[in-house]
Amino acid sequence: MEPAAGCPAVGGSYPQKNAEILSSQYGINLFLAGLLLTFAWAVHAVGISKSHLLSYLITLMLIQLLWMLWYLCRSCTQRRLIRDKDTHAGARWLKCGITLFAVITLILDSFKIGYYIDFSNCLSPTEGIFPVTHAVHTILQVYFLWCHAKDVIQSFKTLERFGVIHSVFTNLLLWTNGVLTESKHQLNEHKERLITLGFGNITIVLDDHAPQCNCTTTTLCSIFSQGIYYLYPFNIEYHILASTMLYVLWKNIGRKVERHQQTKTPFKFHGITVGMIFGLIVLTSTIAIVVVYLIQIGGSKIKSELALTMFYLHAIFVLALMCTAGVVALLIYRLEDRSLDNSKNPARKLDAELLVGTAAGSWLLSWGSILAIICAQGHPKYTWYNLPYSVLVIIEKYIQNLFIIESIHREQEKVNEDIKTLRIVTISRGSTLSLSPLYKEIYNGRAARDSGDIPCLFKGSICGRENDGAGVAREETSQDNSLVMHSASDFSFYGRNSVTNNKRRILKNIAAFLFLCNLSLWIPPAFGCRPEYDNGLEEIVFGFEPWIIVVNLAMPFSIFYRMHSAASLFEVNCKT
Repeated sequence: MEPAAGCPAVGGSYPQKNAEILSSQYGINLFLAGLLLTFAWAVHAVGISKSHLLSYLITLMLIQLLWMLWYLCRSCTQRRLIRDKDTHAGARWLKCGITLFAVITLILDSFKIGYYIDFSNCLSPTEGIFPVTHAVHTILQVYFLWCHAKDVIQSFKTLERFGVIHSVFTNLLLWTNGVLTESKHQLNEHKERLITLGFGNITIVLDDHAPQCNCTTTTLCSIFSQGIYYLYPFNIEYHILASTMLYVLWKNIGRKVERHQQTKTPFKFHGITVGMIFGLIVLTSTIAIVVVYLIQIGGSKIKSELALTMFYLHAIFVLALMCTAGVVALLIYRLEDRSLDNSKNPARKLDAELLVGTAAGSWLLSWGSILAIICAQGHPKYTWYNLPYSVLVIIEKYIQNLFIIESIHREQEKVNEDIKTLRIVTISRGSTLSLSPLYKEIYNGRAARDSGDIPCLFKGSICGRENDGAGVAREETSQDNSLVMHSASDFSFYGRNSVTNNKRRILKNIAAFLFLCNLSLWIPPAFGCRPEYDNGLEEIVFGFEPWIIVVNLAMPFSIFYRMHSAASLFEVNCKT
């Protein structure tokens, strides 16, 4: 008796949709348990210490290490098999970026090991085990992503779903731990800055998790403790990038991949000089602004106000330029008639969702600042610059998201077959000569003037015929003088190609400029230049603790948005 239609065969794999649901629920519960443990440690819950949190994270990393080793060994034994690959996932530039962040993360781990050695008398052993485990985890995970980020897993699918989703949420928990640790450090510096701005009525207790013993080597302890917090932004970006790449791998499990090959689109500096120059100017000026800001803020009331004013004016100018560039790019798209690629692509879908989702963090902060300016009774002069800054943050991300999402969904322009097969020859005294000057020169009329020859361009064909006899030769010679110059329509596809190239050049310069601008705007919040903390007006309107909670929740998404936008714009530049 044959099985009924639509029913899985006996001994077949577990229904894959159910496996996807089960694995996602497992990952979410894993994450929520770790999130509550992290929160309990942050608020000094009774019976919860940092060693409990680190033990949980170490266990998760060890489980992921075992799964990755098993996957690598199985892949090694089956290396001769042809595997399906998702050509859109795990781009080389993305792998290079995550490798850079991973190297800096390893430096952070070495600093943590040194910090533990200096305070070993009063620190839990887990604080020494954690950075060692994390370093091994980082090395193996980067190797795994380099080799297998493009895999479309078709065997052991149920088991692999649990392994990959475990890896996704392990990285998210490590990201959460990094964000919380870095935020607590920023919060401890915040009270002093508010006092210098005249907000002395705000009272907070410093959240101090410092070791309760003396350091064995004071100088090294100072280097390690301060250096750790400057390296955390890179560690945070590393884990969020790893989790996104692993999520795409999870979504690709059991997927049927289209067999067409993706066109390789390498990055080229040619043609983007203008965008790079303006972008580098913005990047250099931003670094200078951040250095001055961190030096001046908290020094005195006047210096703090000048630092905030300087930051707002610079950010307003940069955001205005980015809005203008984005509008120009969207106008160019409206003038073009090119279809969108609506094929199934988990990596592209995730990119679009992350852009909109993480932009909500900045929008939340901006609307909070706008509401505080409207409702506040007193307004220091520098707070008025916060209004156009907040409005521009909302508009700029709105425009930029439209530009990036449309860019990654547009089909790549195919090379015209006529251009591929074009041959350029000249007819001179009844003979066919090979390859006269380039068609650009002929189009400009220079070749005809210089040589006296008449250029002849036909789509995909050679003008004139080979002499195959004396009669034919005389016939062709008699026809040479009767050749008619081609009208403008014969060169129309050259004109269209020239216009298209100009549009592409403008779009590539805009993408390069926005790429460097997003890197520039990532630097200030990642390295402690956060006017949302230092402004003081929002704390007066909303209350200190509520506003700090909002900032601490929204700021990591805002920081990630800039790095993710930079990565997406790099891809746009390569595709354009």
